[in-house]
Amino acid sequence: MDTARLLLPDLALIAIGFALNRSFFKDAAFWSALEKLTYFVLFPALLFGTVSRTPIVVAQAGPALAAALGAIAVGVALGYAAKPLLKPQSLQFASGVQCAFRFNSYIMLALSHRLAGEAGVSLAAVIIGVAVPLINVAAVWPLARNAGGSVVRELARNPLLIATVGGLLANFAQLQLPAPASATLDRLGAASLALGLLSAGAGLRLGRLASADGAYRASALRLATWFTAIKLGVMPLVALLLARQLELPGLSAAIVVIYASLPTAPASYILASRTGGDGPFVAMLVSLSLLASALALPFWLSVV
Repeated sequence: MDTARLLLPDLALIAIGFALNRSFFKDAAFWSALEKLTYFVLFPALLFGTVSRTPIVVAQAGPALAAALGAIAVGVALGYAAKPLLKPQSLQFASGVQCAFRFNSYIMLALSHRLAGEAGVSLAAVIIGVAVPLINVAAVWPLARNAGGSVVRELARNPLLIATVGGLLANFAQLQLPAPASATLDRLGAASLALGLLSAGAGLRLGRLASADGAYRASALRLATWFTAIKLGVMPLVALLLARQLELPGLSAAIVVIYASLPTAPASYILASRTGGDGPFVAMLVSLSLLASALALPFWLSVV
């Protein structure tokens, strides 16, 4: 399976965003407006559409889901452990910790379909439907705390969480949107992925580490290494061990390990940027995760 080729379009979009920000679209107000559109409209449409239409039949996928949730729990716990262990800069930690456990759901669905057709997509959809709400809370929580004020209020008004909860309610109520409304959500969601990656590329500041003070640079390098190692090393290992412990069949084990070794979601940059976080640092983490996953995904698939 040529996973590197599957990841190439995302890397290309980051590179295009980086080039556009330094050539034809240098106005910071343009990218700020684009991030705002993506954060408040496009990504919520993607989350609501995906979660509301995902058939969540937990009983049938119980063991595989348990392995995936176990990997999530370890990823979140180790990601949060960076704060007491590494003593990083607070804003860097709050912004980047989400990159230790968030995942790119579109790449997961594409890989699952290539690996096992509709059966693979069905199992991947269950994992996505259950994992997305939990991961979004874990991603928003540290940013909300870092922003000050009421954490509960910050969580309650976060558009990504609102869209996720709305999608779950629609799913449980078996709400069927009219075909035009569903198609509109699909188009908005598809636009969110491209524009989110373009924004991440525009937010890259490749010279920032070199020009930053020593404390910032050291903290960023420690966190980048820690979060990437968790996302692409520890989480897949935990998923693999749990899959074997639970005696998952080959297909289920492969889908769970694919999930755990995916690159982080492009929404990570938009979330950090729009909530007062360190956007350039998260843009670097998103790019690093994509590059590293081109090696990690084939490795873990060969192991499983």
